[in-house]
Amino acid sequence: MSSSLRVSPSIHGYHFDTASRKKAVGNIFENIDEESLQRLFKNSGDKKAEERAKIILAIDQDLEEKTRALMALKKRTKDKLFQFLKLRKYSIKVH
Repeated sequence: MSSSLRVSPSIHGYHFDTASRKKAVGNIFENIDEESLQRLFKNSGDKKAEERAKIILAIDQDLEEKTRALMALKKRTKDKLFQFLKLRKYSIKVH
């Protein structure tokens, strides 16, 4: 029989000290160059790393425009995948 315990810092003798915590940043990519960002995305398996990095680091776009551009990039990737799968399905039936 397993019992679930609520994990809390006080159980282990630790206390949260929020005053010494690092402050949150609005834009996590603000101090990174494009090449490093591309490398980060490539290493995580992103096939559209270059385009994604350019969208994120574009200074002439506001947040809403960047969001739409990233969503469009994601949709294009999905559409291409579905096209590939359909093509594969039909090519298997023909042979």
